[in-house]
Amino acid sequence: MKMTRRHFALSIAAASSMHSSLFGSTLSPLGVPRGVVPGRVTWAHDPAAVTWDGTGSWWADANNNQAAIDRMVSCSIRGLTNQRSDAQAWSAIFHYFNRTHDRGNVGYKAGEKVAIKPNLNNTTDHGTIDRLNSSPHLILSLVRQLTGPGKVPQSSITIFDTSRFIPGNLYDKIYGEFPGVVFVDHIGGDGRLKAEFKPNAIPFSVTSRNASGLDTTVVEAAYLIDAALLKGHVSSGVTLCAKNLFGATSINPDWRKNAHDGFPPNHDGSPSYSAFVDFLGHKDLGEKTMLFIVDGLYGCSNADGPPKRKWKMAPFNDAWPSSIFMSLDGVAADSVGFDFLTSEWPDLVDIKNADNYLREAALANDPPSKTFYDPERDGFRCRSLGVHEHWNNGTDKKYSGNLGKAHGIELFQVG
Repeated sequence: MKMTRRHFALSIAAASSMHSSLFGSTLSPLGVPRGVVPGRVTWAHDPAAVTWDGTGSWWADANNNQAAIDRMVSCSIRGLTNQRSDAQAWSAIFHYFNRTHDRGNVGYKAGEKVAIKPNLNNTTDHGTIDRLNSSPHLILSLVRQLTGPGKVPQSSITIFDTSRFIPGNLYDKIYGEFPGVVFVDHIGGDGRLKAEFKPNAIPFSVTSRNASGLDTTVVEAAYLIDAALLKGHVSSGVTLCAKNLFGATSINPDWRKNAHDGFPPNHDGSPSYSAFVDFLGHKDLGEKTMLFIVDGLYGCSNADGPPKRKWKMAPFNDAWPSSIFMSLDGVAADSVGFDFLTSEWPDLVDIKNADNYLREAALANDPPSKTFYDPERDGFRCRSLGVHEHWNNGTDKKYSGNLGKAHGIELFQVG
């Protein structure tokens, strides 16, 4: 995507304040913030949202307060836009996205498709297991919002994870209330459609062995909602919105059979190419994403298994984080998720220099690695993909925007 002169100037100015250490960009914003309120990341926290005591299933209705989660999603949508009603907020989000993507200052139009990409990495088939995947209750709240105040017909919404499977607990919860919603996964059947792929749709900016096909669901959609999880991950340190987009490519459900070129950073602290920037910068992935969500209702220090333990950091204080983060800026959303994870678990596996991709994405037009980020190989270099910085500390949780400074992240509590 072409970069404007203003984007270039702001990116270069921000780059002058960059430091080289893991948390070197503390209160030193890099890149160009995005959003109706630029750089804003909403944080909804309600301890009543999830009450799992470790027995039974974390996803069971008895352990998840749907009304509380509905309120959190509503407050988040309004908080992103400074609007008083959910309908006004969705209108503002659609208008902002279309205006900033050369589609005109218009809202949602009938017939346009909206794709939702949850993180279902821990599924093995259509059955339900107790490993941590996207919350069915959160996805239900999102669909309620889209079909209600968002004015999107059920049949125009597709929930998909082409790399994995739509599990029964998610399918049943959505289908029971919204039977017109479309479901797509790797194998199809049981009410799901089998994914089809557009070959070589993401050739990557550098020579890569990574799967290059893209699910036609996202290629044909007008809008994407990236609904990630708050988790650590071997190799990449964290898995948030950027890595969640890997699940829209033509990979094998068995991760051992997939290449992961450009996933791990250089652990000596030096800058390097990141495939995550290609995901965020691709026209059908990050650049098609109208809303970034990080599901922090439970959170986990690693990618596998059920939620491991409750969180010790304030304000959770030995409880589940019971949080939902949203942003119109994917780099800002992942920056906030990164700070929460590393404050709770500073010794996460492979965390050293794991924020390399955030610096690269914020400065994608002139990144520290000097990579020419062009995931479509169409000759156009990516612009800045959003704003990155680290907060002042895990107690105050203040970013530049919270301190009245321009061009930074603002962590905005709602609810």
